[in-house]
Amino acid sequence: MLRTMILGLMTVSVFGFVTAAEPAKVIDVWPGKPPGETADIGPEVTQPAKEGENPPTIRITNIGKPTLSMYLPEKEKRNGTSVIICPGGGFNILAWNKEGTEVAEWFNTIGVTAFVLKYRCPTAVRSPNWLAPAQDAQRAVSLVRSRASEFNIDSSRIGLLGFSAGGMAAGAATIKHAARQYDASDDIDKASCRPDFGVLVYPAYFVDKQGKLKPEFTIDKSTPPIFFAHAFNDGVTCESSVRLFLELKKAGVPSELHVYSTGGHGFGLRPSSDAVSTWPKRCEEWLASRGLLK
Repeated sequence: MLRTMILGLMTVSVFGFVTAAEPAKVIDVWPGKPPGETADIGPEVTQPAKEGENPPTIRITNIGKPTLSMYLPEKEKRNGTSVIICPGGGFNILAWNKEGTEVAEWFNTIGVTAFVLKYRCPTAVRSPNWLAPAQDAQRAVSLVRSRASEFNIDSSRIGLLGFSAGGMAAGAATIKHAARQYDASDDIDKASCRPDFGVLVYPAYFVDKQGKLKPEFTIDKSTPPIFFAHAFNDGVTCESSVRLFLELKKAGVPSELHVYSTGGHGFGLRPSSDAVSTWPKRCEEWLASRGLLK
């Protein structure tokens, strides 16, 4: 059923591109150039789908103007909770449908208003590579919170979700919420950038070569609760999820960790024979247990 739903959201054009469901609204994240940016990087590029992909994945790069694409549940289903989704792609591309719009559409089925964040990309060669995407994510949280009444959502039930590199962007924005990673500039930045919960799916790059959590990611009792899903056989080590979870436990922050034996990397929420494809149901149960789906 989930596979049918996902395939129903996409069509393939005669040029080999995939078309995702249309958002209700697309919102600029920044009023002008994002912080630290001085030059245009050129037009956005949507790469052709790779041969043999079924369903194909939309890959977008050359993103200099971050946006939020808003996806609304059916009116009678809306529960006031919202989530901002950061697709992955190694800070080189964004897997726009596989780890973005498809996920937004799934959240809509459980009554959650979803925003897909098109954050700056590529930033892989920058140091740190996560900073600009995390700035975009923090700004997105403040923006959504500042317009909560307009969007008909609860300003105290806003989450950040990320996959892979997007998991690092969302995780960094969540963990470092106490210190905005850019200088506040307008009324939107008066709204808190702290998400109320996080969902990190195969987050990347949080540990060093020795498997230790990088020192810039310090967790304390003010860190929001986080749900993790990762595969044991992921080439992007599951230690990022495990180490973060253990630090959250140490700080007394109620969180949940699922490490599945198989599944590899980049599974999104597309169904497969691996148990890892059940993570959306576990996430739904976790959100419900926290009262976020009422």
